[in-house]
Amino acid sequence: MIASNRGPVSFTLSEDGALTMRRGGGGLVSGLSEVARDSELLWVCAALSDGDRSAVRLAPGGRLDGAGYDTGPLRMLDIAPAVFHRAYNAVANSTLWFVSHLLYNTPFTPHFDGRFQREWESYQDYNGAFALALAEEAGHEARVMIQDYHLTLAPAMLRVERPDLRIAHFSHTPWAPPDYFSVLPDEVGVEILEGLLGADHAGFLTERWADAFMDCCEAFLGARVDRAARTVRYQDRVTHVGVHALGVDGPALLARAAEPDVESHLQVIKEQVGDRRLIVRIDRTELSKNIVRGMAAYREFLAEHPEWHGKVVHLAFAYPSRHDLPEYREYTAAVQRCAQEIEDEYGTDDWDPLILNMNDDYPRSLAAYRLADVLLVNPIRDGMNLVAKEGPILSQRCALVLSREAGAAAELGADALLVNPFDVSGTATALHDALVMPEEERVNRASRLRAAATALPPQRWFADQLDALA
Repeated sequence: MIASNRGPVSFTLSEDGALTMRRGGGGLVSGLSEVARDSELLWVCAALSDGDRSAVRLAPGGRLDGAGYDTGPLRMLDIAPAVFHRAYNAVANSTLWFVSHLLYNTPFTPHFDGRFQREWESYQDYNGAFALALAEEAGHEARVMIQDYHLTLAPAMLRVERPDLRIAHFSHTPWAPPDYFSVLPDEVGVEILEGLLGADHAGFLTERWADAFMDCCEAFLGARVDRAARTVRYQDRVTHVGVHALGVDGPALLARAAEPDVESHLQVIKEQVGDRRLIVRIDRTELSKNIVRGMAAYREFLAEHPEWHGKVVHLAFAYPSRHDLPEYREYTAAVQRCAQEIEDEYGTDDWDPLILNMNDDYPRSLAAYRLADVLLVNPIRDGMNLVAKEGPILSQRCALVLSREAGAAAELGADALLVNPFDVSGTATALHDALVMPEEERVNRASRLRAAATALPPQRWFADQLDALA
């Protein structure tokens, strides 16, 4: 069984009341969807939209596979919108995400008061709804894989309901070190750690995040931590801590990138760019993705290297994210302003130095990967970052400029150009170094990046965690 906030499909409701189903978005869904099709499993997720809720209300017991949809075994939970909003936006995305990615502007935020206590209660209720659904659906001694920061409390809650189950939790985000985790109210931090320790196996993308989790368990719970064995003993239970790097299914990605819709986008981009060199970035307008500093680095690169004027284009796909939150709306506007300033300063009648596109289009992203000479991935902090892995698979000669704070740096750092995400000048220099890299070195690095990116595809990532629960 898989439990996650976002599911493998989503629904939109037209004006005439018709429902349209499409693939769910996000990196987690991308990583798990291929695995889910080849496995005997049930996926439990939340209804995220009015379309999702309409589909659930027409389905017996929320089981969409029982309502005629081609979803695979899927149960979608119709959680009250107010509870969902407080749990998802106020706690998961505005608190836990900010802690794990070290994003707070601490002179002003966070501000934990009575309102936050009500929001935390909704987060508890949200996790409880998942735990109850999993308890109802799980067969005897089933294996349950609970995903990400939305569901940190669910393992312990499910353990109470069904002690016979084997439970894993996997964190797709970074984990904050103790001195930053301590920003949370004491009782909240303890509840989160105890929630995860309800699992038999707690998984992380890199050793760095796993070590930070164990440090927090020792510092805030007084738990007995064996770092060599990667175990945490607490209240007479032992939780094993695993490191499972998530890679890309190379053959599947190559096959998808060769389909006609990608080819049509490829031709459009070629017409836009011409024979110029191409720097690509593909991100959500997520605060942690560091898009504004990336654009500032490109602007500085143009200022320092006028010889590249008219000879390079920065293609930036920045897809809107979390527009329910004011910080994200403001950040999206900042991305647009920065792009316009670069165009105003350097653009000519026959050269657009930066092309910004904010409409989510997966086939177009695959086309951009294929054409990239340089891929810029400079997050402030990232659990893994699959963009850094997908690009070198689709471009045989792509140079990767990569933040050292991305989890992917642990695997790709030797052949990427690593940058400090806060160092705009250093990133500008890395962009120039990537563009002038000798062709043989570029191809050899890309080959090694490709091998590293495909070493641990989703099927193996999934199977390793199942084996850990055996």
